[in-house]
This record gives sequence, structure tokens and C-alpha cells, in this order.
Amino acid sequence: MPQPDGSVDVSPQARDVIHQHAIETYPHECCGALFGDAASNRVIAAQPLPNTTDEGPRRRFLVRPADYLAAERGAKAAGLELIGFYHSHPDHPARPSQHDLDHAWPNFHYVIASVLQGQVDDVRTWFLRDDRSQFDERPLVTG
Repeated sequence: MPQPDGSVDVSPQARDVIHQHAIETYPHECCGALFGDAASNRVIAAQPLPNTTDEGPRRRFLVRPADYLAAERGAKAAGLELIGFYHSHPDHPARPSQHDLDHAWPNFHYVIASVLQGQVDDVRTWFLRDDRSQFDERPLVTG
């Protein structure tokens, strides 16, 4: 059942994976997949993915199609769904950039971790509007 306030429930295990990956890759951006149940907005697991951007990982990330497909297969094998992606913003707020908006896919949750001086400072979750005009923030619950 979806949360009545539209919140996204991130398991402690998924949160820990996101935090650790963001810290390990600092000062570069990290990225990864979110697995769970779309109907209930529940993230059960997170899986790091390689950041394969040609623009430099300091301020960009890219998920290759092959990594996307592998994430979908991994989710299915675990009896879960691919419901979104996470990435970090080194020394920047946990808010989507214009680049994030330009490259977002509909129907996915986007978790952004702000990493300041090598430590996770803030984590927020976003959902792209159907008309792709902007992201709306969703309350993040860890439980």
C-alpha cells in the first residue's frame, strides 16, 4: 500500500549502501539502482553501478544501457522491481540539477545524497512529473 503522504520508505540496508558508496567515491559522483516495490514506494535494496560518464565523474553520472539491463535482471531475480536510481552530489545540495532533469526517466524514484567534505550531509528523494517539467520532492522515511 502506498504511503498516504507519497513518502518513500528506504530500508536501513539500502540507506547504508547509498551512504557508503557516496563516501567511497567522493569527490566524484556515484550512482546506483534502487530495488523494491513500486506500489508501496518501498526501497528494499540498493546496488552500486559504475559511473561511466565521459564528462568526468566529478559533476556527472551515466548508467550504461548494459548496466541498466543487468539491474533489471537482478531485481527480477530477487523478486523485486527496479524502482529508481540514486546518485551523489559532491559538495552540492541534494537537489536535482538541470542535467538531472534533462536525463531523468519517468516513473522512477531518484535519491540524491549530498556529500560535503567526504561525509553524507543530506539525502532526499525526488519523482519526475509526468510532463517532465520538474521533480517533486517526496518525504524520505527510513524504516
